[in-house]
Amino acid sequence: MIRRTFLAATAALALVTTPAFAGGHSMDIVDTAKEAGSFETLLAAATAAGLVDTLKSEGPFTVFAPTDAAFAALPEGTVETLLMPENKDQLVSILTYHVVAGKVMSTDLSDDMMATTVQGTDIMIDLDNGVMVNDVTADIEASNGVIHVIDKVIMPK
Repeated sequence: MIRRTFLAATAALALVTTPAFAGGHSMDIVDTAKEAGSFETLLAAATAAGLVDTLKSEGPFTVFAPTDAAFAALPEGTVETLLMPENKDQLVSILTYHVVAGKVMSTDLSDDMMATTVQGTDIMIDLDNGVMVNDVTADIEASNGVIHVIDKVIMPK
């Protein structure tokens, strides 16, 4: 029901140019995503899954963040279905698969290394064509971690 591919092209550039500081105060992952303006669907999903307080906590976390454009590319009704209370466990599983404990910057990576997601499953880091984490790129720092904009969904196996 859920596609394995998210497209994050247009909003990725906007996020990369968004500062992680506003008014001299460091912003957490949630505030940084809000400020970018291209993660409203992700933030709504995090709210429905009960994960906002966790993502605002001390962390640190590494978040692989699909943009609104990525969610819009899903088949009609997919997001609405995932946001239903009866699908909360599935939504939590998908969202926590997009999070790794710790602050993992692209410079911390080595080719073919494995990282365990908060969901409990590993993802593979590929450095052969630039920094790719299951086809993920970027380094947007926040006070409690880092956001990487994704161009494909990383689904739990």
